[in-house]
Amino acid sequence: MSNVTDIPFSTTLLVRDTCLCLHAQRAARALARLFDDALRPVGLTNGQFSLMMSLNRPEPPPMGPVAKLLAMDQTTLTAALKPLQRKGWVIVMPNPRDRRGRLLCLTAEGKSVLAAALPVWESTHTALEGALPEGNAHRLRQDLLTLA
Repeated sequence: MSNVTDIPFSTTLLVRDTCLCLHAQRAARALARLFDDALRPVGLTNGQFSLMMSLNRPEPPPMGPVAKLLAMDQTTLTAALKPLQRKGWVIVMPNPRDRRGRLLCLTAEGKSVLAAALPVWESTHTALEGALPEGNAHRLRQDLLTLA
């Protein structure tokens, strides 16, 4: 005799139609593909664009605040930085105030790549916002920030 409990197909449909996590995952994947495709000619992925934009500050930021902003742990951030370092777009350097810490800095070439990517991001983002029902991008951002 089996202890398997069958879940009704109606429950599957309920989850498919109402699960916020599923809908957020699907939307995130669709947005990632959209921006990956748009940024590909500049040589960036959407994640790399976001990471490099997070480094565009008057002073090089430490890893901790960047990881927090991007909602990733420092190990994941370190891995994400590697290809940008290999391309010469980002430098990871010791923090002079705390030698255990690291500061992240865009190179001149990295800033040029980011500058080339910005108009691509702007046009893609504008089109995306225009495609939203009632053009209510502000409300969507507020809701997503609440969930984050």
